[in-house]
Amino acid sequence: MPERREIGHAEARALVAMVGDRLAAQGDGAAVAVVDAHGELVAFLRTDGCGLASINIAIHKAFTAARERVESSVLGERSRTEGFPITNFGDPRYVGWGGGVPIVVAGDVIGAIGVSGLPESADVELARWAAASLADT
Repeated sequence: MPERREIGHAEARALVAMVGDRLAAQGDGAAVAVVDAHGELVAFLRTDGCGLASINIAIHKAFTAARERVESSVLGERSRTEGFPITNFGDPRYVGWGGGVPIVVAGDVIGAIGVSGLPESADVELARWAAASLADT
């Protein structure tokens, strides 16, 4: 039976802390979610100043990236250009905003990270930066 590596709790907590430290240094408020390869929550942080809507959006961005194995913005772009509603997936947790990024290690998606609460480009940059920190492990 093939073995799959999935993100562990310690790794997920470290990613959340890493992003949290950077947010604190910048004085920004946001939500950060790390999910396993199935899109289920492993670690979460809501920093001071984070808007309430960003809580679920961060979790949903990570869910989308893990389930579809692409950045959440890719799904949003495909939805717009190919003309299908995201609701076609049958799960209201799918979103198309940027900021959900798969965590890929040795070619396998082991989880995903979602960031929400900043301008979309900043959410994307933080999520990519955090995901890349595990890429070579």
